[in-house]
Amino acid sequence: MLVLVAPGQGAQTPGFLTPWLELPGAADRVAAWSDAVGLDLARCGTEADADAIRDTAVAQPLLVAAGILSAAALGDIAGIGPGAVAGHSVGEITAAAFAGVLDDTAALRLVRKRGLAMADAAAITETGMSALLGGDPETSVAHLERLGLTPANINGAGQIVAAGTLEQLAALNEDKPEGVRKVVPLKVAGAFHTSHMAPAVETLAKAAEELAPADPKVTYVSNRDGRAVATGTEVLERLVGQVANPVRWDLCMETFKELGVTALVEVCPGGTLTGLAKRALPGVQTLALKTPDDLDAARALISEHAGA
Repeated sequence: MLVLVAPGQGAQTPGFLTPWLELPGAADRVAAWSDAVGLDLARCGTEADADAIRDTAVAQPLLVAAGILSAAALGDIAGIGPGAVAGHSVGEITAAAFAGVLDDTAALRLVRKRGLAMADAAAITETGMSALLGGDPETSVAHLERLGLTPANINGAGQIVAAGTLEQLAALNEDKPEGVRKVVPLKVAGAFHTSHMAPAVETLAKAAEELAPADPKVTYVSNRDGRAVATGTEVLERLVGQVANPVRWDLCMETFKELGVTALVEVCPGGTLTGLAKRALPGVQTLALKTPDDLDAARALISEHAGA
């Protein structure tokens, strides 16, 4: 069985969209999405510097657009035949498009509103996120809570991401949990998936009321608890609440095991989730779509594992 996954914020790098826009029809498609969301996605993905694409309001629609565009380059999702889809953080909106819960334009309009709302929430207090490398998860979570931090992402393979105020994160850097080798600041502009994002939930809930979600056409694995969600209504409800609640990617990977996943393809800008899978899912073949040069290898992997 093949699972198609989409990365979250922090995966973006300057110019990463450039080679994808050279594919037939890609530039026109991105231009149409740009008009729909009021943001020049092509410029952001080709010319903007690291600080510009770190902006939450820019990074989130850019990542979803890149994920949808790179998946489309593989072929029609129904034709590809993934057994399941999932996304990390904002990647869940990309996955909702893969599963047919939202059409591409609706997904991009929703993520644009999400990014703006979360940027507004992040501006209230100076906050951020840092990854903990190494250590025991239970020990680390208890340590974070003592410092007033939230384990916002529990990613599996021993990786936890802490979120909170910049002062709290500075304290963490000086007082690491036992066994943690390093604390690495992430390229994000706020404490996502924590109570700091509560103001964004109401805005996103209102935006969701305007949508008519369809039920997933393939198994949709939610990163709230790793559970497969069967209805479009519940997928949308979870997308709304997710902005202020932790991401449990570790539980998603446990579900992949239970489903019998044998291969994982991560859409552009791939790398983060395949890295986690290599450590947590031994025996599962992985491939990250970084440039169009990866498409042939991805198609071969899909041909071998889709429908298996």
